[in-house]
Amino acid sequence: MKKSLILILLAAGLAAFAPVSSKISAEDPIITTRRVAQVAIVVRDINKARMEWAEVLGVKPPEVSIAEGHFSRPTRYMNQPSDAKAKLAFFEMENLQIELIEPMGGKSTWQEFLDNHGEGLHHIAFTVKGIDGVEKRFEMKGMPTVQTGGWDGGAYSYVDASARLGCVLELLENYR
Repeated sequence: MKKSLILILLAAGLAAFAPVSSKISAEDPIITTRRVAQVAIVVRDINKARMEWAEVLGVKPPEVSIAEGHFSRPTRYMNQPSDAKAKLAFFEMENLQIELIEPMGGKSTWQEFLDNHGEGLHHIAFTVKGIDGVEKRFEMKGMPTVQTGGWDGGAYSYVDASARLGCVLELLENYR
């Protein structure tokens, strides 16, 4: 009796660590959060754009950083390695982040957007968990991943949802 009780308790304890069923129905939402993390605008001149935005928002212009490939998740565009780089500036708002992106060369969704549409809204971003699985769910719905990459502590993916939603979606996963 004592051994049976110990085995039952042990099994129950291990069950607490078992993965939750990953069965997802077609009706389940792909994006489960109701919070937009970021909107991003592709620009030709990031210095000019960040000054203009800072004036409109009444804030100090943010610093400019460089986005480039990271060893943890190298940049890929259209499923091919890419040496794409971009200048980035981030405005931290109360409810979301505004990102300015100036492409610096290399094949990328940013450069493609600038070449085909000029300056404008490039994507809406959402924070996700399990970025690879979320990408697959979008692909099953006819919305392919067009660019992926990462940084120290996270990953991003751009999903081309333009035919269905009118824009690109960015998936952001923070590992920390």
